[in-house]
Amino acid sequence: MAALQSLGAAAFSVPNFESVSADYIAALREVSTDSHEQLRRRSLGILMRNKDGFAQKKLLDGLKNPAKALLPPEKALQLLGNDAHAGAYSVARAIVKKPPNQDAKREALRLLAADVKSAPMFEKVLRDKKELRENRQIAASALHSLNPQKLQQQALKILKDKSDYSDIKATSLTALEQFGDDAKLAKDKALMLSVTRFNSSKTPAKYRQSARRFLSKYDR
Repeated sequence: MAALQSLGAAAFSVPNFESVSADYIAALREVSTDSHEQLRRRSLGILMRNKDGFAQKKLLDGLKNPAKALLPPEKALQLLGNDAHAGAYSVARAIVKKPPNQDAKREALRLLAADVKSAPMFEKVLRDKKELRENRQIAASALHSLNPQKLQQQALKILKDKSDYSDIKATSLTALEQFGDDAKLAKDKALMLSVTRFNSSKTPAKYRQSARRFLSKYDR
């Protein structure tokens, strides 16, 4: 581990390190399958930051076949996020559908936040009240980038749902406040009633701020 740390520092600071970079990458690839997990994790992390195809293939193989896994699935997904592409996206979608654990599902959702094809999946996650709220927040953020119009549509439904959670409603309010059609929202009586109800004493104070800000924007 000390040698690995010294080489990593040298790669950034030694002017002539480029002459031995090929040997360095070869050594990292060899260590990436070592029996010592921390060595594997550190070497694979360095390789993935360098967008190394060998490391990417090893991580993907491990996600497809756990018997070949060099790292836990959530860590492998984190590292693949350094150089995500279609192959990584398809594996991540499969993990969201059938996750080995909740940490892996969360990391798969984060990786897919840049995948346009995953927008419908994020809509489903956002509306599912049985989902972990952290996953729903990730879904809202992803939709904001991938399909803002769909986020606004789902935000309207969430705000009109009396049984949804306060933090998710607050996120939905922010999305509508910043990116919604002001003229259309101002005419939506059901929405205004729902936000007024959300601004009651039953709602935690930190979330009522979002409701007050939204209502003041429309002189309510």
